[in-house]
Amino acid sequence: MSAEYATFGLAPAMRAGGVLAGGDVRVHRDFVDFIVDGRPLMFRLTDLDAVSPLASDVPPALFGAQVRGLLLEGEAPLDDGRHIIYGCPECRGIECGAVTAVIERAGDDYVWRDFAWQTDGHPDLERNGYHGIGPFRFHGAEYRDALTALLEGETAQGPRVLLIGARVAVLAKLAAALRTIDIGADITQDAADVPAEELRRYGAVAFGRAVGEQERAAVHRSFERAEADVVFVDGLAPIVPLLVAQIENALDRSPPGSRRLAGLAAAGGEAAVEVTAACRVRLTAYRLDRLYRGHAHEVFEGVLEAGRHRFPLDAKAVRGRSFLVARTSGSVLVETVTS
Repeated sequence: MSAEYATFGLAPAMRAGGVLAGGDVRVHRDFVDFIVDGRPLMFRLTDLDAVSPLASDVPPALFGAQVRGLLLEGEAPLDDGRHIIYGCPECRGIECGAVTAVIERAGDDYVWRDFAWQTDGHPDLERNGYHGIGPFRFHGAEYRDALTALLEGETAQGPRVLLIGARVAVLAKLAAALRTIDIGADITQDAADVPAEELRRYGAVAFGRAVGEQERAAVHRSFERAEADVVFVDGLAPIVPLLVAQIENALDRSPPGSRRLAGLAAAGGEAAVEVTAACRVRLTAYRLDRLYRGHAHEVFEGVLEAGRHRFPLDAKAVRGRSFLVARTSGSVLVETVTS
């Protein structure tokens, strides 16, 4: 099969971390995704939980080596000219499985072909090949310009969140949970005296419900003076997994058009989820009881095709103050359940 020309680009993406209802932990990873013909390449791979080699937490020297490898400025990391396109977000080893492809030159152009799922040195293309993906032929100048720009820019730092609130115990648990999934977290009561360069390190600021309007306004002014690009989050309830989901949503800087999870609503005894491409979705309901204790209920987990899907909500699971969290491997949405 001859490769047809395709456009090549790059865009920020996220592997959504989180503290799940059962206590499981997923590590947060920010990375750069490959955009082929205007669409994330990962969208062609249903139910894939992975990241590209161009992750923000990779040391600068290794990040540069990964970019130069895609430019074919060195030996291929795998046999037969194969490169890792998407790998395990947790251990980063090929033993867990990775999407690989042959990258080669064709004159001035670059060709990606023979995509496969690989767990050792030699993939079985007949059994584990992605037969409906590629080959792709990219114009050399467009391909090189996109990747070279990564080498010329500053290496992105890992995500960091500032937590502000009156309930120190809740903030401490939240900070610990965020650090567990590799999101830096700091706690403060006043950001007025924090140097501007420090404020610019944060991607989000989360307010507890007890923080008053004057205190919030003062924090907003501090970040405005520092010209910090930050998202402000109002914590919905003192339920740590729910707060983590809110912060994950705030940290998502991927373009809206490149997200699989496009919409979430929870009203009238049902949940509505909209996805733009086939993917695995997990729906979890959280609620506070009369004693202010948090409870979690798994509503759904499975692969959904592109479109809008509806699910009934158990009345007991959303009694009183309740909230719904939808997760895919790449994004999180949170909504308050209304009657």
